[in-house]
Formats: sequence, C-alpha cells, structure tokens
Amino acid sequence: MKSLVVERPGRLSIETRPIPEPASGEIRIKVERAGICGSDIHILHGSNPFARYPRVIGHEFFGRIDKLGDGVDALLGARVVVNPVVACGRCYPCSVGRPNVCAQLAVLGVHRDGGFSEYACVPATNAHLLPDGVDDDKAPLVEPFSIAANITDHTGVFASDVALVYGAGPIGLTVIQVLKHVYGVKQLIVTDRIDSRLEAARHNGADRVINTANTALPAALAEIDLKPTLIIDAACHPAILAEAIEIASPAARIGLLGFSAEPSTIVQQKVTAKELAIHASRLNSGKFAKVIDWFARGTLQPERLITHRYGLDAYATAFDTFEHNQTECCKVQLIF
Repeated sequence: MKSLVVERPGRLSIETRPIPEPASGEIRIKVERAGICGSDIHILHGSNPFARYPRVIGHEFFGRIDKLGDGVDALLGARVVVNPVVACGRCYPCSVGRPNVCAQLAVLGVHRDGGFSEYACVPATNAHLLPDGVDDDKAPLVEPFSIAANITDHTGVFASDVALVYGAGPIGLTVIQVLKHVYGVKQLIVTDRIDSRLEAARHNGADRVINTANTALPAALAEIDLKPTLIIDAACHPAILAEAIEIASPAARIGLLGFSAEPSTIVQQKVTAKELAIHASRLNSGKFAKVIDWFARGTLQPERLITHRYGLDAYATAFDTFEHNQTECCKVQLIF
C-alpha cells in the first residue's frame, strides 16, 4: 500500500508498505478521503513536540471497514470516520470524561501512525458510523468541527452572547459556524489580517469583521461600544490572551486553542477584577457523535470550508497549497 510518511523533519514522501493487520480490538479501514491540518505541517517541519519519526501523518480521515481484529463485531464495508484520540481509560482525566488529556494520550498521526495511507488500523471504539446524510466530502471535517464542539462546551454559549473569534483560518471557521448556526449568538465579530479570510468568515456566519492588519481591535470595539462576553482565540498567538483580557466584558469567558511554547504576559488583577473565566481546550473529548448529528441534521455547512482536492500522488502540491496559499486555501482534501 501507499503511505504518506514524514521520514524526518523536512522530508515527506510516499512509501510502499505492507498492508497492516488489525490487532485484537482493532479494525482495518480502507481510507477514502483525508484532510490536511496545520498540525501536519508542524510535524513536517519538526515543530510538533509530540511527534516521533518516521510517521504516517493524518488525523482527519474516513473510509470503509475492511477487516476486523479479534473481538470486534462490526459491519464490513461500513462507512466510518475516525476519532484520533486514543486514551487509556484508566487515569484521572479519563475517569472524569477528559480522554483528550489522558496521561498516556496517543493521537493518530502524531504519536502513532495516522490516516494518510491507503489502509489504517485503529481501535474499533474510535470508529464512528456515518449516516447516509453525511457524504464523503463532509466526513473528514468531523474532526476539525469536534475542536469547535470541545471549546464551546468548555466555555458555554448563550444566545445573548456578543462573541469574538480571533482568526478566520480553518479552525476559526468551524468555531464561527458552531457559534452562529448551533447556538445562534446575538452578535459574532471575527478578526483576521487577510481580507479573503474575513470574507469567508462572513460567508460562514460572522456579523462583523475587523482586519487587524490595519485596525487596532481595542479601538475598533470601543468605537462601536462593544465588550465581548465570549472570546475564542483560534489564531493562537501568545500576545492575544492579554488583549482578550483587556477587551472582555466583566464576567466574560475566554477560550484558548493555541499551543505556543512562548509565554503570554497577563495581569492577574485584570482577570480577577472582571471575574473572567479562561478555558483551554485540546483536541476533543468524545464530541464526534455530536458533530455527526449536526452534520446529518444540516445544522452546519462543512462543505463551505473545502477549497482544494488532490490525489495522493499530488501530495507535494497539496501541502504547498495548504501552507502557502492562505488567501485562497482553507481545507485541502487528499483522495485515496
């Protein structure tokens, strides 16, 4: 089979590997479609601290069940999407429903081989059946939208919220859709530094957009007398947290999705004086079923994020497009 492998930082290639056999409790999936994520780029460039090499990357993928390991009862040929979060089920985080921060966390495509391969073996419990109403294009987007589901579950969302989202990249757009189309927030403001991304934000549900390349956000909000009650950082720059604290309404919630190792400088007094709640979110804690239901009901329009599709052999073009064409590119899918 063909597998897309990061041999070492900076080196991405297709390798021919034996078709794997599912272990006990696993299923083998014939992968049909997968999405490229920013974390795949980080692994390629050696900036993901958790990755080990060589690694078959890819954690946004779906396909059909091709073979069963011992002890697995499932329908061969069934369409499934795979939750990449593999947890022990025994540690404290797992015991309180937070397997995404398991003490022995293994993420498919990061800690162990992922889905950019013609076949992949995964724990059967990580495979979620797809209803007919979720087509092949939408299926790999369940994982990115699970990120939005996780952070909004942490922060809570009210219809009365004035929400602000930093960043209109792929994850920012998932958050925008969830805030507007699932929760119906009263007002949704989105910031970015690229006009085409701000246009995409409007297309996905933003009521107001602000280009912070040429406008200071605090001044822009003061001019319209708005103090956000919910702020979600999907741009993930360490300087954002301090600004979010400054512009937030008293009693606001701030959600963080960033993974920067650089420090953020904040003043405790400003957090406490407003009694702000700051929530961090990593991956997803069992949100796939919720997102699949949103897709099946037509609550969300995940297909709006797809801008490019390539066959596996065109992987170099696919990765170059995703990394360097920020004005036109959102989600890139690989077709197997």
